[in-house]
Amino acid sequence: MNNSVNLDTKVYFESFEKHRGNPLKILIGFYKGLYMNFFWSTVFYIIKHSPVWVLPIITANIINNVTSHNPDIYRIIAFDSVLMVFLLILNVPMNHLHIHFRSRAVRKVEAGLRSALVHKIQVLSIPHQKEMLSGRLQSKIIRDVEAVETLSDQLFVSLINIFINVIVALTVTVSKSLIVFLFFLFTVPIAAVLVVSFKKPIKKHNQKFRKEMEETSAKVMEMVQLVPVTRAHGLEDEEINRMDTQVDLIAQAGYSLDIIQGQFGAVSWAIFQIAQIMCLTFTAVLSVTGKVQVGDVVLYQSYFTTIVGQVSSLLTLLPIISKGLESVTSIGEILESPHIEDSTGKEDIGEIRGEFDFENAGYAYPDSDEEMITGLSFHVEPGQTVAFVGESGAGKSTIMNLLVGFGMPTSGRLLIDGKDIQDINLQSYRKQLAVVPQNTILFSGTVRDNILYGTTGVTQERLDQVIEEAGLRSVIDKLPNGLDTIVGEHGDKLSGGQKQRLSIARALIRDPKVILLDEATSALDAISEKEVSYALDNISSKCTTFIVAHRLATIEKADKIIVIDKGTIAEVGSFAELMEKKGIFYRMETTK
Repeated sequence: MNNSVNLDTKVYFESFEKHRGNPLKILIGFYKGLYMNFFWSTVFYIIKHSPVWVLPIITANIINNVTSHNPDIYRIIAFDSVLMVFLLILNVPMNHLHIHFRSRAVRKVEAGLRSALVHKIQVLSIPHQKEMLSGRLQSKIIRDVEAVETLSDQLFVSLINIFINVIVALTVTVSKSLIVFLFFLFTVPIAAVLVVSFKKPIKKHNQKFRKEMEETSAKVMEMVQLVPVTRAHGLEDEEINRMDTQVDLIAQAGYSLDIIQGQFGAVSWAIFQIAQIMCLTFTAVLSVTGKVQVGDVVLYQSYFTTIVGQVSSLLTLLPIISKGLESVTSIGEILESPHIEDSTGKEDIGEIRGEFDFENAGYAYPDSDEEMITGLSFHVEPGQTVAFVGESGAGKSTIMNLLVGFGMPTSGRLLIDGKDIQDINLQSYRKQLAVVPQNTILFSGTVRDNILYGTTGVTQERLDQVIEEAGLRSVIDKLPNGLDTIVGEHGDKLSGGQKQRLSIARALIRDPKVILLDEATSALDAISEKEVSYALDNISSKCTTFIVAHRLATIEKADKIIVIDKGTIAEVGSFAELMEKKGIFYRMETTK
């Protein structure tokens, strides 16, 4: 049987939108179209679980017939025994079918939720995504979805099973003795009181524990990434103390959660054990007074044990349900986020020429009223090379983010080939871009995989050409497996310069119409920079190029140098023109 699932993520977004603020209804909405799975799972559960309900009846029947000296006792024993054996054998295939239908539904939703989170993360606006630490996102995709899967099992399987067990036990009991039935009902208010009294504190402690776990996950990822910096500056003790503090916070939150859950379990267990003793005493007295048969004492005690066990199971599920519903809310923080890049219905820009116009453009961060950059106005012809220079924090990287579309102007306009960037399908635009960031981002595959990332149909000849243009040939020749060498996590097996050249090769392989170089040669030594500068000269002649750099070799050939000072344009011109002005740019270059 093919167990693959076709993931349609729309149902998860629709459920959050339709049942906003109600995690239980949201969860039920996840299973739209899968409810029949739980119906059949319940049917097969009833069949497979029937021995548990039938055995007390058979036991009481045999005891009653033995004590009443029924002459047909051997036939009764034989029939009841064969019936029980048949039901026990039937348990095996029925259990398989029960799990099959349940698991198909639960696992599809589990996979679908993770897929929905991945889909949403891919369209979240970059400024908003940066506010969410990667460790927290990871926790939501792994830990919270796992908690929702557990919650689904408890709600759609365990709760249904509990309900069926209680209904069967009460139905058989009321059919035999109304007095005993009323005694059984006496336990229900006790259970209800326990549920109400523990619901709020358990939810509160679960919420606190979940947030501490997310915070720790984020800090652990930060710690791992900072290990080289920590070691280089001798800050191991400070980092250990920082993490120990966070770990202690988790331990405290976990301890509080354990205590409240432990008290909850202990109190409910003690109450129901006392209730069982009361049931045995009560039914035994009824038997002595002749109101019930001797064998029925066993039946009532078995069914009372079943009811107690099921109510105890229900109470035990409370923390799991609370935790699961909290995880549904946690997942909603991503799936309900309105901060997305929405290109629905926007124009496909087609093949771009590379003409750019900033018209009095400004940008402010989402949570700020003050613009980081303001009043930017300049024109870029197709094929021109434009360099942005300025002090750190002047706004150069913000301009580059606007060019990629990671943020939209909050005032003015940015036009690409005469079209407002806010009106175009950004994906169609970005497919024609290549970005070489200052901090090279590699994944733990081979050199070949990292160069070809996101491209298809690249010939070996074209790959070899790009390797030569990026000055990467000498690097690859020294690697143990050449292009098929594993670069390690984040490319840790390569030097900074090697990683940067690999990043440039990744940009070149795309044949971009526009390339953005953010301090692209900052990690290179003088020899490597000369090799890469030649490659950049080649690509700059073929497309519109934007550069953020400080090194003279990188910017002196630019067609236009724009000096950014405190978020505004201070000077514009060629290298020679700016040096002749003897203004801000001149002072920057002569004081290096």
